[in-house]
Amino acid sequence: MSMGERLRELRLLRNISQEEVARHIGITRSAYSHYEINNRQPVYETLIKLAAYFDVSLDYIIGGTTSKHKTETSDVQDTREIMHLLQHMNQEQRKKSIRLMNDLIRTDSFESSNG
Repeated sequence: MSMGERLRELRLLRNISQEEVARHIGITRSAYSHYEINNRQPVYETLIKLAAYFDVSLDYIIGGTTSKHKTETSDVQDTREIMHLLQHMNQEQRKKSIRLMNDLIRTDSFESSNG
């Protein structure tokens, strides 16, 4: 997979626009668009910003490995996924989700102590 394909995949997985990525890393949308279609290669500093923004290794972005993240525990991956989901919810959805997680913890604690 080319670097452009990886950048596009990472962006689409997060459901964000090229404009959003470009603004965050300090370049124009047009410049970012050229990276995704492999018309240009980002400079090293931009690669670092892209890796940080997408939370992947530089090696993954440039095509050197198929593993997106540095080795992480499943707890870290789960936490990252929960945070990502919460960021895409409105305030009421976040409150309900947090209540549900708290209820799950209380239920598991109760079952463990009475099991």
